[in-house]
Amino acid sequence: MAGVGSKIVFEDDKIKVWEFNLEPGEQTPLHTHELDYIFYVIDGAPLEVFDANGNDLGSLDLKSGDVVPIRREGDELVVINNPSRRVPVTHSARNTGLNSYRELLIETK
Repeated sequence: MAGVGSKIVFEDDKIKVWEFNLEPGEQTPLHTHELDYIFYVIDGAPLEVFDANGNDLGSLDLKSGDVVPIRREGDELVVINNPSRRVPVTHSARNTGLNSYRELLIETK
């Protein structure tokens, strides 16, 4: 199972900061989020999300400057400001856009 980002850029006893990059057409490995987190979109693109069995869960059209807070509730991740938006903690995502997708993801310990 892969990490939740491309590279850890900072970590202390309270947070872990990941850089996350996904080129057009590229898909992340299957990964599991163990912690609550927030992410800031540097360069937006649409991301298609898949569950552990490869089932399409729909897409997120993420724009540059978006800030998305996520809370883990059991086996689901819940978007705090849109609780109807939920995905399994174990999933993958594919960049379906024409541009590179980049974000900073901050996990809270």
